[in-house]
Amino acid sequence: MANHKSALKRIRSNEAKRLTNKYQHKTTRNAIKKLRESTDKQEAETLFPSVVSMLDRLAKKNVIHANKAANLKSGLAKFVAAL
Repeated sequence: MANHKSALKRIRSNEAKRLTNKYQHKTTRNAIKKLRESTDKQEAETLFPSVVSMLDRLAKKNVIHANKAANLKSGLAKFVAAL
């Protein structure tokens, strides 16, 4: 267990950040699944910008790697264009 006041605060803040990151990452994964399951091009085109925004936000905060975000966006863009 940590002995310093600052270390205790760091543990608390790390836990809060971990929970926030976990929630945002799971929400984004669910949005990606919803987009991939859609068969309507109109619906997919309206969902696509919000999913891209979520991925960019995760990459900016280093929750996921920037290249992973780019690969996902590329694949989703191809998927939406092919509908």
